[in-house]
Parts: sequence; C-alpha cells; structure tokens
Amino acid sequence: MTAGTVILWRHGQTDYNLEFRVQGGVDIPLNRTGLAQAAASAAALHRYLGGAPTSIVTSTLVRARDTARMLADLLGVEVAADRRLRERAFGLWEGLTRDQMVATWPEEYQQWKAGETPSGIGMETRAEVAERVHAAVLEHAGRLQLEETLVVVSHGSATAQALGRMLSSEPGSWFPVRALDNAHWSTLQHAPNLTPPWRLKAHNLGPL
Repeated sequence: MTAGTVILWRHGQTDYNLEFRVQGGVDIPLNRTGLAQAAASAAALHRYLGGAPTSIVTSTLVRARDTARMLADLLGVEVAADRRLRERAFGLWEGLTRDQMVATWPEEYQQWKAGETPSGIGMETRAEVAERVHAAVLEHAGRLQLEETLVVVSHGSATAQALGRMLSSEPGSWFPVRALDNAHWSTLQHAPNLTPPWRLKAHNLGPL
C-alpha cells in the first residue's frame, strides 16, 4: 500500500535565496520573509488538505525543518526527518554567487547552465539526487494508506529532480516544468495501473 497523495513542498526564503547564492548543504535558516512565507503557505496548505489524514517528512536542513514545523503545528502531528531529502550537493560552489562561479570556473558554469554536471566541483549529478530523494519519498509513502497524504518538505533542486523521477522512468531525466518557488508545492496522485504510477495533479501552488 502507499499514500494516495504526495505533496512536494519547498521551504521558504533564505538570505542565500535573496542573494542568489548556491545553497546546497549549507544549513542556513529562513529569513524574516521566509518565515512569513512558510506561515502563509502552511495555512494555505492546511486548507488545501481539507482534513485528509496527513504525515510530514522533512529534509534535515533547518530551512526545511522550520517550514515543516509550521504545518505540523496546524495539523497537530509529528515531523519525521530524512537526510535523503536534503538539497543537491554543489561541492565547491556552495555559498557562492553567480559572479564568483563565473570568475573562477567559466567553462564549468556554462556546462552546469546547460544541464550537465561539471567535473572537479564535487557536485552531485541530477540522477544521484533524483534516486535518493525518490527512494525516500517512496519509503515514507509506502508506510501510509491510500486515503492518506504525505507532505515532503525539501528544496528547489531536490524537489525538481524528485518530481521528474516520479513522473518518468529515467532518473535525472530532463522534465519540462519549472522548479518550485519558495514555500510552494506540487501535488502528485498515485495511479497504480499506470507506468510510472504517479500523475501530476497541481504544480507550484502557494498561498496566493
């Protein structure tokens, strides 16, 4: 059995988001805007769930955990944490701005923007991220019943790769849907008779 609905929810804004810095595994908290976004989004998501039995699992990074807690407090449920839901590792580029990356790694930066994984940076591939996040989502969803919903609180690149993996048989394959905005979510419904067994019901929903 598995959850009938999976919601992938991105955390609220951080200062790194505001400064267009690569975050990756840097454990940076939500800023004031991010806290307000998370609260508003949690309230909207609470209404969206409409009383459905819901479980929450989050990345272990503080920006995701604090976002998850906003919804958990409204629902009165506990939050599970899973390291596999952490953001894509960007190696030497974590904490850097675009200008800093271009100044030192101009060719590697262009490769990255083209969807490739440049060597020598220590960056996870899209396929690696897709597989670990996908495995975590399926494991946690598999503990639930069809009438239940799993909310997965994660990160921009991690949710994008997970979404592509759940809707495609190829890990890390390109998926023609934009990444989630801060504090926005996507909804997938289980379709056991189809391959792959998930269908996208809504994308990039938020408090407005």
